[in-house]
Amino acid sequence: MVRGRWRTAGSALVRVLLVWAASTLTMLALAGILPDFRLQSDDGDSITQIGLTAAWAAGAFGMLSALVWPVLVRALLLVPALVLGLLVFFLNGSLLLIALSLIPDGRGEVAPETAVVVAAVMSAVASATSTALAVRDDDAYRRRLYRLADRRRRRQGRADPARGAEAPPGLLMLQLDGLGYEELRRACGSGLMPTVAALLDGSHRARSWRTDWSSQTGASQLGILHGSNFDVPAFRWYEKDTGEVMVCNRPTSAAELQRRAIGRTGDGGLLTLDGASRGNLFSGGADQLALVLSVSARRGRANRSRAGYFAYFSDPANAVRTAVSFVSEAAREIGQSVRARIRGDRPRVSRGGLYPLIRAFATVVERDVVVAAVIGDMLAGRTAVYADLVAYDEVAHHSGPRGRDTDRVLRRLDRSLALIARVAEHAPRRYRIVLLSDHGQSPGETFLGRYGLSLKDLVRAGCGLPVPRRAGRTRSGAEARAAVLAALHRPVEEGEEAHPGPGSDPVVLPSGNLGLISFPDIPGRASRARVERAHPALLATLANHPGVGFLLVDGVVMGRDGRVARLDVPGEAEELLAPFGPGAAEAVRRTDAFPHVADVMVNSAYDPRTGTVHAFEEQIGSHGGLGGEQGHPFLMWPTDLSDPGEELAGAEAVHAVLRRWLREPDGPQVPVDEPLGEPVGEPVEETAPGDANNGSFPSTGAPARDEIR
Repeated sequence: MVRGRWRTAGSALVRVLLVWAASTLTMLALAGILPDFRLQSDDGDSITQIGLTAAWAAGAFGMLSALVWPVLVRALLLVPALVLGLLVFFLNGSLLLIALSLIPDGRGEVAPETAVVVAAVMSAVASATSTALAVRDDDAYRRRLYRLADRRRRRQGRADPARGAEAPPGLLMLQLDGLGYEELRRACGSGLMPTVAALLDGSHRARSWRTDWSSQTGASQLGILHGSNFDVPAFRWYEKDTGEVMVCNRPTSAAELQRRAIGRTGDGGLLTLDGASRGNLFSGGADQLALVLSVSARRGRANRSRAGYFAYFSDPANAVRTAVSFVSEAAREIGQSVRARIRGDRPRVSRGGLYPLIRAFATVVERDVVVAAVIGDMLAGRTAVYADLVAYDEVAHHSGPRGRDTDRVLRRLDRSLALIARVAEHAPRRYRIVLLSDHGQSPGETFLGRYGLSLKDLVRAGCGLPVPRRAGRTRSGAEARAAVLAALHRPVEEGEEAHPGPGSDPVVLPSGNLGLISFPDIPGRASRARVERAHPALLATLANHPGVGFLLVDGVVMGRDGRVARLDVPGEAEELLAPFGPGAAEAVRRTDAFPHVADVMVNSAYDPRTGTVHAFEEQIGSHGGLGGEQGHPFLMWPTDLSDPGEELAGAEAVHAVLRRWLREPDGPQVPVDEPLGEPVGEPVEETAPGDANNGSFPSTGAPARDEIR
């Protein structure tokens, strides 16, 4: 045992010396290349003296990075996350200036702007060297992971699951935001995602599930994590009783939706027992949080959501690598956008303004922080972890769900999954890895691009109201934008849109290819007759527009050419909505029972031959309503878990499956009592105990889509 400890200490010392040597050589090379950086006195020094000076400077910089950097990041934790990422270069350069000032006889000198470059290169080389040495020595890598896990457990007062009886396996749930089932099959078959393909060839299976009518992250993730997405009709909607516009990616709205779901179910969520929530809109009841939107509106110590930044940025090499990747990704997006414009790609949406930074945040910063947090959760041996990786969804909105831009994102996500799977092999307990998505993406030209006017303009025209000569663009509702604004401590979509003023003008809100129209001057939900009396031409104008698929008005579905179907008459709605796929009528019927359903719900046209829809937002890859792959995400599970069943209809059904997997033999033990919830369309007070699928629309008996084995 003593011999083994000496061998371990010797190996660690050798790695430190090798990293030090690599850093010294890097510093010598930079001193020879950069004119404003020198490592010798004014009178000149011998090669030996210059080498010793470089070694001294590299050692001092390494010590400062190891000792001062974590304290510095902890002190700056209240700085907005995106700002911290941009400050990394300057903070690292400051440490180099301090290190050079410690060299005897003043032999080290560098210009401040050059110090930023030197420090960035030094950190990157040290990180790459250290990683390469650990990868080559697998035993050392495994021992390091166990030491990290044991250190975390001691600091948190956790028991070591590796001691005594073998710990039951944990459940790691990774959400690939916006990746549809068919796109997953294509990515695996074409070699874009070799890690996922290898899992499917061996230990895992995958199948599709069907979303609710509101096929977007807010409704899906609330149902998956909290077991109820009742009364979430869309991504954004107007509530007449409060005069507020609820937006799923607004922190205050997310907190309220989570509170309502907990009130309906009487349960904290899927992650209440030793759980961690990473990069999600909602907490799921977890105590360990990072980048969780529903708690990001809190101030002070009550907000633990941003603590994940410290765990990641406390390593200066991580900080530099992420900052460099952030700048590279923003530049890549600008280049891709310019090339798409030069080629005349169609369809195309605007990708200027802040979007390059938003994309870089989603595909680099958020991905890196979430992956690091998940790795930390596994090393700490937590029981249940749910993490959302939003990169694909964000890029698909602006570049389309399939193409070179999204293919590149899928490759990177697969590499992140490979890293997580590798660390899982060294975790103190075995982990069952479940991959899933919350919705898919349907391609298509925007409603504005195809027809030259927005949905709001069409509604105003149908109501006899003035329409601006120039059609206004509708802001995209992508989740990553809200994450960036929350990180910057800026409000998300506040102002006039959040609080519509009194008057007779309708409130028109887009949610992908689903649009919601509310009349603030009509108390309660407006009947079809009431709408037609107030605005005689509106419903006919909407229903007969070629870009509109159907309308829902107070229990009645309206289609083109005067077709009408009552939801309470069996078979009528099923026939009218048949082009939108199995379960469409039940999805609409369930939404019709929501207390806050809009006066008029508008679903865009859908072409079954091409799978295209027309988003009412500025998105050429969209989700939010019915039509195409947006309503068919995937669920992928290890074969040692039970089969999820023939058909999964609605996010609440996925929640029930995940809860069952948490309770299965030899798996994590969670409370066996099912939460209370309301039946479809019933008031909250009338609950049905023991119903694990409360509020989800029932199965239609349609055959399941292909399963990947």
